[in-house]
Amino acid sequence: MLGDKWIRDQLKQWEDQGFVKLPVCMAKTQNSFSTDPNLCGAPTGHSVPVHEVRLSAIAGFVVAICGGIMTMPGLSSKPAAQAIDLDSDGNIEGLF
Repeated sequence: MLGDKWIRDQLKQWEDQGFVKLPVCMAKTQNSFSTDPNLCGAPTGHSVPVHEVRLSAIAGFVVAICGGIMTMPGLSSKPAAQAIDLDSDGNIEGLF
């Protein structure tokens, strides 16, 4: 966990750089509104700790990392599948 001050400083830096009014994506367990996967549904009386923030500048949002969660890497703006094709002999090309 990076700490509240570091997170606030990071958000302020992004704001100063012009990244303002961005939507926030909460990366946390899908089982609960909390960050505890054992508290299923919509439990009350809990807080949601933010361990880290990440800027997805091209996509236009901020990701708040909450609880023990793994995230996937970002995807290309052009899917690799668009480069795959068959040549005139029926051989696959464009895989790599």
